Amino acid sequence: MKPQIATASKVIPAPAPIVYNIIADYRKTHPAILPKPYFLSLDVEEGGVGEGTIVQFQMRILGQTQSFRALITEPEPGRVLQETDMDMQVPTTFTVQPLGHENHTKVTIQTELKNRGCMEGLLAKLLLQKIYGKELGLLAEIAENFKEAMPSTSEAKTLSIASK
Repeated sequence: MKPQIATASKVIPAPAPIVYNIIADYRKTHPAILPKPYFLSLDVEEGGVGEGTIVQFQMRILGQTQSFRALITEPEPGRVLQETDMDMQVPTTFTVQPLGHENHTKVTIQTELKNRGCMEGLLAKLLLQKIYGKELGLLAEIAENFKEAMPSTSEAKTLSIASK
């Protein structure tokens, strides 16, 4: 049976490094992009930032609470981060793509749903796409706050020159 692919994308008005770092930090910023009431918890078991991190999390989907344990890898550090469920080997991939304008980034979240019946797979796909849309919205809000807290490139150069 062909797997269902749940995917959602959004252009975020922030530089790719900021966006990627928000996603990759499972201790500080990643929990803030998880939409309630779907995500009930996120606990870091090992590591905490990027490659080698192991997390446990609970989701409430269609009235049922499910627990997951995932290993975080970075197939392309700074661009692609992947969470792989350690029991079912289901990958969720975050792809961060800088756009032509340095302050805009396209982010795609994608999960390959394996070993599901046709109807179950379709329902899971539709629900995950809705959840990912909300997650991307939260990511955009947090990235905007980070961007506002950082000096612009020209301000940073001025500060650097003035401090010499």
